[in-house]
Amino acid sequence: MLIRKGYKFRLKLRDGEKQKFSQFAGCCRFAWNKALAVQDERFSNDNAKLLSKTKLLNLLPEWKHESAFLKEVHSQILQQSLIDLDRAYQNFFRRMKKIRGGDFSEGEDPGYPRFKKKFLHDSFRFPQGFRLENRHVYLPRLGWFRFYKSREIEGKPKNVTVTRNGKHWDISVQVEQEIPDPCPVREPSTGLDMGISRFYTCSDGTFSEPLNAFRSLEKKLAREQRKLSRKNKFSRNWKKQKAKVNKLHRKIRDVRLDYLHKHSTALVRRYGRVYAEDLQVKNMSGSAKGTMENPGKNVKAKSGLNKSILDQGWSEFMRQLEYKLAWLGGELVRISPHHTSQACSVCGHISKNNRKSQSRFVCEACGLEINADHNAAINIQTLGQRGLACEANRTSGRQQELSRNGDRVPGLAA
Repeated sequence: MLIRKGYKFRLKLRDGEKQKFSQFAGCCRFAWNKALAVQDERFSNDNAKLLSKTKLLNLLPEWKHESAFLKEVHSQILQQSLIDLDRAYQNFFRRMKKIRGGDFSEGEDPGYPRFKKKFLHDSFRFPQGFRLENRHVYLPRLGWFRFYKSREIEGKPKNVTVTRNGKHWDISVQVEQEIPDPCPVREPSTGLDMGISRFYTCSDGTFSEPLNAFRSLEKKLAREQRKLSRKNKFSRNWKKQKAKVNKLHRKIRDVRLDYLHKHSTALVRRYGRVYAEDLQVKNMSGSAKGTMENPGKNVKAKSGLNKSILDQGWSEFMRQLEYKLAWLGGELVRISPHHTSQACSVCGHISKNNRKSQSRFVCEACGLEINADHNAAINIQTLGQRGLACEANRTSGRQQELSRNGDRVPGLAA
């Protein structure tokens, strides 16, 4: 089975080379914003259709004639920027279609493409013409550069993306890699309950303590942000302080990602099938302020809960679990979260009074006393196994009915 996989490394650059990289990223940003302005004008006009990807690319020679600095960079990176914009519009229309179809909530943001700002998400991509040799990478129009090679690159390189990361620049090498075809789902299975006091709890009782990357640096970040607010905007001291704030944000992000990758990898190596709640994190972390007419309740407590939920990185953790399980022949099964924390895992009695506190579960009917997250994880596994069994029974019944009617059943011998 062919998969796409990415390897990310930090480049070793001098100041002059960093300036050249900034020029390449700036030209890509210019092409994106210019194309977005054209598409945005046509989008606001109901009678005009958006330009196709091919027509957008055909505008590049004209723009190079108008803006000579675009000729100084490789044409591939400008083309890739316009291709990315076309993909952004496709994603926007797909989400709009889902919202109109009722798959998303009415207040869901469809993500209309936005204009890019300087020094924010600066990047450019080479789909061809690059070369990788040991600890060196060749980028067209830029030359050879060394990078910190922390691990071997396995697979056929398909493209290289260069991204600004604070004062550093990183390369991401996307490769096409052949892995063994997924085997039947491995055992054992487990239910997984996500929480605040515990990051996750498995149905066998094992759990992981939360990292709280943001909470651990929250006070330091607030202190540095206060210093930033006292300085004249865009002054030399302001830029120095801004760099410190950005460095803290990157540290929080990197620490969180490292934690999520380590724990998701540990889970997929231990379990072949994972049952987890289909949590709508965006809805769960919504503001409780309300309006002037209908003000919210317990706003401060809800704000703290929202901060803890977002600090855990549940959505990213589930995304990592899903693709890592698929690579190893496993499966992530999402189930409805209704009553999983209120139902007793022994007798099935459902009551909100069963959960005495955030961590303590005491059943009113049978007297079961257990950790609340552990009880929920057992319920999640039970519901997931029951759902798969019901689906298998429905499939088997349909095959038997088709066989009685004389129709050929897919997957069975004629």
